[in-house]
Amino acid sequence: MLGNRNSSRIFLQVLTFLLLLREFVTSFLTTTPTSSRRASFHDTSINMSAAASRLARSSVGKITPQTSLFFLCDIQDRFRPLMYNGETIVTTAQYLTSMASELSVPVVASQQYTKVFGPTVTDCFANGQQDIDKLVAQGQLFEKKKFSMITDEVQALIETDDFKNRNSIVLFGIEAHVCVQQTCLDLLEMGKEVHVICDGVSSQQPFDREIALERMASAGAYLTTAQSLAFMLMQTADHPNFKAVSKLTVNHMKLPNAFNDAYKK
Repeated sequence: MLGNRNSSRIFLQVLTFLLLLREFVTSFLTTTPTSSRRASFHDTSINMSAAASRLARSSVGKITPQTSLFFLCDIQDRFRPLMYNGETIVTTAQYLTSMASELSVPVVASQQYTKVFGPTVTDCFANGQQDIDKLVAQGQLFEKKKFSMITDEVQALIETDDFKNRNSIVLFGIEAHVCVQQTCLDLLEMGKEVHVICDGVSSQQPFDREIALERMASAGAYLTTAQSLAFMLMQTADHPNFKAVSKLTVNHMKLPNAFNDAYKK
């Protein structure tokens, strides 16, 4: 099933690109003066590639609790003070894990070389270490040295009966341009839809974060925010968990958010 989905996606991407290429070449040769062709070819090719990536998507990125899986990537003690807007990443992580709990969405977490970088930040969970211990007991917290979260163990987990139909991955954590990005690209290659939470990912350097978000989006990931995700998952105020998730949202909005504060300057 997964192989067929990947084959169909690749075929659609190739077909879309070829159609765009034919249209571009025809228009380019008939309307562009010879002296200007070389200068404009590079920029137009980049725009075509981005357009092909967008058109080749088989969906518009809608998401439901029943088909979702949250990936918490390497938010660890040693990294916490080093990250750009690091405290916002932690508070957003707690909002997301609490949301996942209310909506019965599983969370998979990773730790990069724990011996050096320390354990997962307890503040990423409403109940702190208790919630982390629960993840460990469920076999959903993984030690790794590979940068991507898609280790053999994680891949085996998400291919089990409990997880195999959860093809919408909500991705947040650090660092955006290393572990988060490589996880995103691996998931896309597997045929998964990836929703990157922009107020839940960061790097030590803001520029690395910015370029990583652009890189992931151009590869086919959906960029969104934690609050947008919450309401997309519920879809209606009639959702049985609407009041609980809305309370989480209100409380989260009361906390400092360095990404929002940047727009006030």
